[in-house]
Amino acid sequence: MKRYSALLFLGLILSISTYAQEKINWLTFDEASKATQESPKMILVDVYTDWCGWCKKMDKETFTDEKVIAYVNENFYAVKLHAERDDQKFTFKGKEYSEASMAKTMRVTSYPNFVIMDATMENITQLPGYRQPAPFIEGLEGIVKRFTK
Repeated sequence: MKRYSALLFLGLILSISTYAQEKINWLTFDEASKATQESPKMILVDVYTDWCGWCKKMDKETFTDEKVIAYVNENFYAVKLHAERDDQKFTFKGKEYSEASMAKTMRVTSYPNFVIMDATMENITQLPGYRQPAPFIEGLEGIVKRFTK
């Protein structure tokens, strides 16, 4: 009976671990800001619009890739930022922003665009345009290696 219980427990842990990696853990900008204060980590901001076909392709093909999901969840707090949304406000570094005004502040002019921030919430670079899974991970790995030591 002990053996059966141990196997059942192990199976449950493995299924929870697998489930946790089925998707990227997307946060709001405000949630990521709070999370990095508690446990510092780089931020990956996916700046998108509803009409952007390449943004939808990223969501459908790249952000559902197991390796991308695992890499992003392990190394970043991931944020979805709608570049045209003005209806919700949040405070960042003492100023009030909407998602649209934050995208403008980040100087995003094309979509999709991925703004990488360090753990202190300072922009360090952008990765504009659609990327397939392997090149997306390679680009992120290069940034992580360069800015974390």
